[in-house]
Amino acid sequence: MTFAVAAAGTGGHVYPGLAVGEALVADGVERTEVLYVGGDRIEKEVFREHGFPFLSVPLRGLHRGLRLSNLSLPAVVWRAARRIEEEMREFGVRVFLGMGNYVTVPAGWAARRCGAAVMVAEQNAEAGLANRLIGRRAKRCFGSFPTTAGLPRAEWTGNPIRASLANFDRLALRGPALARYGLDGNRVVVGVFGGSLGAGALNRAVKEMLAGWAGPPAWFLHLAGRSVGEAPPTAGEGHVVVDYEEHMEFFFAASDLVVARAGGSVAELTATRTPAVLVPGSFGSGRHQQANASVLEAAGAAVVVKEAELDRLRTVVEAMAADSARRTTMAEAAGALARPQAAVDIAKALVAAHG
Repeated sequence: MTFAVAAAGTGGHVYPGLAVGEALVADGVERTEVLYVGGDRIEKEVFREHGFPFLSVPLRGLHRGLRLSNLSLPAVVWRAARRIEEEMREFGVRVFLGMGNYVTVPAGWAARRCGAAVMVAEQNAEAGLANRLIGRRAKRCFGSFPTTAGLPRAEWTGNPIRASLANFDRLALRGPALARYGLDGNRVVVGVFGGSLGAGALNRAVKEMLAGWAGPPAWFLHLAGRSVGEAPPTAGEGHVVVDYEEHMEFFFAASDLVVARAGGSVAELTATRTPAVLVPGSFGSGRHQQANASVLEAAGAAVVVKEAELDRLRTVVEAMAADSARRTTMAEAAGALARPQAAVDIAKALVAAHG
């Protein structure tokens, strides 16, 4: 095994990491040659389901968001680093990629001790602490936006996305996508998704928006997620609820505009040229989400509604739903930010470093 990827915590780290692994396989690398390192959250299932070796590292006491307070737990970090180093040495890892999650620091340290080439990929416009630390001595750093705060050497490759989205064809997918969700083409389709950590507030906002909707006839295609402690939203007239969508290309093909958080999924919005209303999260990654949203808004690809201002979400969405010319302009702006082949480009960089 000669490649290792640290990707853990949320889908915003895990799925870009998976996209790189799949790109390596497409480039001729065996799945058994790509070791994923993570914790015990969704990564534990995702990478194994896709046939990749996975090392689950116990990091009890470490905050999942990699706060500065984690650095007061050196024993936990070093114990994890030693475990990862043992595994990397056993499998002969020569190239390492950190996706900027809480496992990136011990995995990055372990990779250096093994003599592996170290690289990092940042999903946000403002680099997280893990990539700031490991990126200082990394061979190469990859950024999702033209500039990445805190990671001055970052190359603008874009955020890795899976091939089904990188090769997105809205025209070809539109008909099958509408049929998949039972929609017709006579209404504007507003897609909504909040991600694994941010669905609750958007779910409630959609319910309120539907109750007072005064815009053009519309379908609301709602990826509601699995909000802990909350009853799932119920479908109704004009409201289609899906708890999870494995094939997001159909969701984007069906949607004329999307209401979403502003995590790593903004790369999917730009790659699919989808106009968006972004609601940056106020949770752990809130500052990064605000930075991401600001980049898209400045480019003309999105409108930003702060979480504290959700009472104006309906008015903003109604205006966009009624203005197809504006949506077309926003779609073009989104496309200008897109780097859909990021996974392929990063995979090629890893292979080149391997020699």
